[in-house]
Amino acid sequence: MGALENAASPRAPRADVVRNRAALVDAAAKAFAEHGADASVEDVARRANVGIGTLYRHFPTRDALVLAAHRREVDVLCASADELLATTTADEALATWMQQFVDYVATKRGMASALETMIDAGSEPLVDARSDMVSAVGRLLAAAAKTGRVRGHVAPENLLRAMSGHCLATDGVGWKDQARLLVGLLRDGLRYGATH
Repeated sequence: MGALENAASPRAPRADVVRNRAALVDAAAKAFAEHGADASVEDVARRANVGIGTLYRHFPTRDALVLAAHRREVDVLCASADELLATTTADEALATWMQQFVDYVATKRGMASALETMIDAGSEPLVDARSDMVSAVGRLLAAAAKTGRVRGHVAPENLLRAMSGHCLATDGVGWKDQARLLVGLLRDGLRYGATH
C-alpha cells in the first residue's frame, strides 16, 4: 500500500528547480520592463544565472515566459492590497496601492504587444489576472469607503480602467512621473463627495 500511496502523490519540486523558476520569472520581468517583449531569452537566462536549456525546460515558448512574468507582477500587486490594509489606514492603503499600480504598468508596458496578442486570442490566464486585480482594488475601495474618506459606489473595474488610461496616456521620458501625478489626481477625485 505504501508504494501505491507514494506513486499517487506527486513529489514536491526540488528547491533548486523552484529557485531557478523564480529567478527566471524575476529576470524576465526586469528584462521586459527595460527592453520590451522582444528582450532576448538569452539575456533573461544570463540575468537569472541559469543556462538557456533551463529556461526552455521551464518556459518552452516566449509567450509562456511573458505570461509567467505578468502573473508574478499581478500576484505581487494583489497581495500588497491585503498587506497594506493590515498595516495602514484604508485611505492610505488605497493611495499607496494606486501608486504601486503605476510600477506594475511600467513592467506591463514592456510586455504590452505580447499580452495584447494573447488577450485577442482569449487567454484565460489574463482574464484570471484581471479578475484578481478587480477583486484587490475592490477590497481597498470598500475599506476606504467605509471610513468615509472616499466616496462609495465606485466600481472597481472603473477605477482600474481610469488608472490604466492615466498610465498609458503619456509616453517617452518621464512618463512614469506623469502617470504618478495623474493617478494622484484620480485619488483626489475619489475623495470628492466623500462623507468624512
